[in-house]
Amino acid sequence: MLYTHYPSDLSDSEWAIIGQLVPQPKTNGRAATISRRALLNAMFYVTKTGCGWEWLPREFPNWKTVYHYFRAWRLTGLWHAIHRILRQMVRQALGRNIEPSAAIIDSQSVKTTYVGGPERGFDGGKKINGRKRHLLVDTQGLLLALKVHAANISDRDGAQLLLEGMPKRFPRIRKLWTD
Repeated sequence: MLYTHYPSDLSDSEWAIIGQLVPQPKTNGRAATISRRALLNAMFYVTKTGCGWEWLPREFPNWKTVYHYFRAWRLTGLWHAIHRILRQMVRQALGRNIEPSAAIIDSQSVKTTYVGGPERGFDGGKKINGRKRHLLVDTQGLLLALKVHAANISDRDGAQLLLEGMPKRFPRIRKLWTD
């Protein structure tokens, strides 16, 4: 079958970087038949389009296999590690220290469906039923941390939740801006 290329697919230069960060197949047991690049392309397709895993086009590996690796890599912290390494690479390319010394906190309340679960609340200030995202970014706008919770959490309390453990994760941060 001829493979259809999607805009979410990794380019060769992107794969040259990301491919080094993804674990290679285990050598014991059954031999791997699916390339890591195909798995990543399928994962990026789902996250970019928002489709359900079971709606992956046929050109990609079986959705259950793709989801298995996506979940396993999330549970082992691989996605966080990849994000950290890529952020450090971007900062270095910009001539910055790989670890930030200043950061910015902001929040955003977003509407959700009525089937929301415990993470759903009402933000009285913005009159929104839903969730609130608290973000911590460096001065380049690169994501350092994110916390999602019910919209009824105040910005002060949400910022405290976001900043838990930050001195250990980002020891160089000495300045913090917020609105």
